[in-house]
Amino acid sequence: MPTWAVVLTLSLTLTFTVATRPTTITATISVDAPSPSHNPATCDGHLQECDLEPLPRAKPVRREVYGGGKIFDITHQVRAGIPLYKNPLGTNESVVLDLSINGRNNTPKGWTNNSKLKDYAVHFGTHVDAPSHSFDEYYDDGFDVDAMDLETLNGPALVVDVPRDMNITAEAVQYLQIPKGVRRVIFKTLNTDRRLMWRREFHSDFVGFTTCGAKWLVDNTDIKLIGIDYITTGVLNDLVPVHKVLLRPRDIILVEGLKLDGIEPGHYTVNCLPLRLPKSDGAPTRCILV
Repeated sequence: MPTWAVVLTLSLTLTFTVATRPTTITATISVDAPSPSHNPATCDGHLQECDLEPLPRAKPVRREVYGGGKIFDITHQVRAGIPLYKNPLGTNESVVLDLSINGRNNTPKGWTNNSKLKDYAVHFGTHVDAPSHSFDEYYDDGFDVDAMDLETLNGPALVVDVPRDMNITAEAVQYLQIPKGVRRVIFKTLNTDRRLMWRREFHSDFVGFTTCGAKWLVDNTDIKLIGIDYITTGVLNDLVPVHKVLLRPRDIILVEGLKLDGIEPGHYTVNCLPLRLPKSDGAPTRCILV
């Protein structure tokens, strides 16, 4: 409730007789109520009427693990140096300041700081592939990112360690002995050990699925979410057929470019929330493990 200043003015007229002569005296008494306290909580919308004391300068703490080791961020930052498919240079600075309060860096002045993303395809960094990524008719029919099943993207997940001397072949998938009923599997590979997602240049010898490995997974498991630790799921020579095999059923979601440094194999809960982009065959996503 607002606090208002109140001034009370009282006029008092006294009439009395002194030595048989009537005399009138008028007195005015003013009573001031306490001045209002300038509390931001009682502002009426006008900033200049509020006391906004500046807070001490501080630096945020950037973390990869939260909640005392219970929440792991497995998303790569949108930053300069993210590898791009068949590109030796990777990304440049992706986020730039377009408008600033103080006109810093020769940007136009505004009443807020406004950043913007530079032009990049949706398939960079940590991102998802929709079924329309590999089938033109699926694109026409609307199997885009906006139509993805959020239940598939969120729930119990299994992180598995792929043997370091092989791609994800049919034999490798069988070796991992993924139980029936497991719907979300994240494949940690040699890509993480080599820190390929931290290298600007594209490495064609990355670990991924072979066509036979993808087909065996589709035919013999209940997996609907496949996570991988490089920018694409299929090995370079099988890139297109792997995507076609995995995305053909229309209910499998690929999550690519995951950050699995320090993540141990085992059971987790995964939460992935892609940007809601209608008519897009992919989208950047934020993923965590709990």
